[in-house]
Amino acid sequence: MAGLIQRTAQAIDDMWQSIWHESGRTEKIVIAIVLLVTGLAIPVIPIVLIARIIAN
Repeated sequence: MAGLIQRTAQAIDDMWQSIWHESGRTEKIVIAIVLLVTGLAIPVIPIVLIARIIAN
């Protein structure tokens, strides 16, 4: 079970890295605005932070 959780966390971390760190400044602003407007910033940010802690 712990392996599954860590693999899932690693997948979330990899996805976040590919979306956020490989994007230009304009793309990051658009992503942030979409997350805030849709209300997804509230659940997404903590999930990503927890996944990064578990993955590392």
